[in-house]
Parts: sequence; C-alpha cells; structure tokens
Amino acid sequence: MNSGAVIILTILYMHGVAELKAETLIESTCRNTPNYQLCISILRASPISGTADMVGLGLILVDAIKAKTEAALLAIDEVKQLHPELTQALEECRRTYNAVLKADIPEAVAGLKKGVPKFAESGMVDTAWEADICEGSFGSVAQSPLSGVNKDLHNLAEVAASVIRNLL
Repeated sequence: MNSGAVIILTILYMHGVAELKAETLIESTCRNTPNYQLCISILRASPISGTADMVGLGLILVDAIKAKTEAALLAIDEVKQLHPELTQALEECRRTYNAVLKADIPEAVAGLKKGVPKFAESGMVDTAWEADICEGSFGSVAQSPLSGVNKDLHNLAEVAASVIRNLL
C-alpha cells in the first residue's frame, strides 16, 4: 500500500472517530434530560452539532428556543386577529415571550459564552416559567389557543436547562 492510500485511510478513520465521539456526546447528554427524543431531534438537526462541545450543544438549544419564541409571537398576532376577545390574555403572552427574547435568551447566551453556566440555566428555567405564565393567562376565560406552542417551548427550555446543568 502506498503512503497516499495510508494517509487517506487514516483521515477517513479519524473522521469516523470524530463523528462517533460527537454522536456519543449528543446521546449521553440527551439521556440526562427530561425529554430524550426532543433533545436528540433538535441537536441532530443542527449541522454544527457534530463538532460541538457541551457549550455548543447548549447554544444550539438556546437558538432553537429563540426560533420557537419568535414563532410564538407570530402565532399570537394570528390568534388575536381571529379571536379579539382573547386580546388581554394574548397580550400577557406577548409580554412574557418578549421577556424571553430580550432577557432570558441573551442571559443564556452570555452565560454559556462567558463560562458562567448558572446564568444560562437560570435563563432557561425562566423561559419554561414564562411559557407556563402564558398558558395560565387564559385562566377560565377560554381554552388556550397557544397550548401547543407553550408546551413545546416549556419542554425545550427544560431540555436546555438540563444540558446546561452539565456545565455546573
């Protein structure tokens, strides 16, 4: 076997080992969360998860929460047009989700990037709480038209907080 073939085989082997290590990190990390399937699906969907460390995995999840929160705000506008009688509850949801975007997510990103994971965890715990506040704002007025979004955001925030706890 010539030296070129050996080099190519070595590179392929090392690439395979790196992918296996990344997959092992993702799987072992997700096993320690309250929702393994959600964690796996979010992390595997990200093209950068294969090279991410624990901080990187946390950032991927925080980014997914940001996207879900932005989608929730769009849903609020749509529901408000269809059900103006729910304006008060929907405005409470808007307030809570704006808090997630303006405070909780930046706190989590900064905490992860600066090596202060307790702040990142706090931001994610607060995000789950904000989803619960939105859901509760409908009270006895009506069935919440945002139940699915609120549940998804709550679950995703719990997964992110669990992943970030590995850094504590």
